[in-house]
Amino acid sequence: MPKILIVDDEKSLRELVKESLEKLEDKGVELIVAENGEEAIEFVKAEKPELIILDVMLPGMNGFEVCNIVKNKLGMKNTYVLILTASMVGINKENYGDVGADILMTKPFDPDEIIKVAAKILEIEI
Repeated sequence: MPKILIVDDEKSLRELVKESLEKLEDKGVELIVAENGEEAIEFVKAEKPELIILDVMLPGMNGFEVCNIVKNKLGMKNTYVLILTASMVGINKENYGDVGADILMTKPFDPDEIIKVAAKILEIEI
């Protein structure tokens, strides 16, 4: 069963992303949520998600640090990381690419776009 980990410290945004992806649950995808970086790392180790949708601004460990741990320290190169950010200030191809992130999307995001991206990554027809 493919798994998607949604990581955001704002409950409303976690719920919005989860609602946007609910159609994938009908296709056998499990949606998991975490509210901070430490929790995300624990879920990654235990659940080995195929896709992580990751906010940049998290308390404690930020999204770039989480991505770096997943991709470079845990060596999970096949885990696809979608960075979701409210602000592009200070973010460029180098700093999100350096940590191993695969794609960058800005908030507010288009729910149709996020499900299309997730379905494509997981090779699921919607």
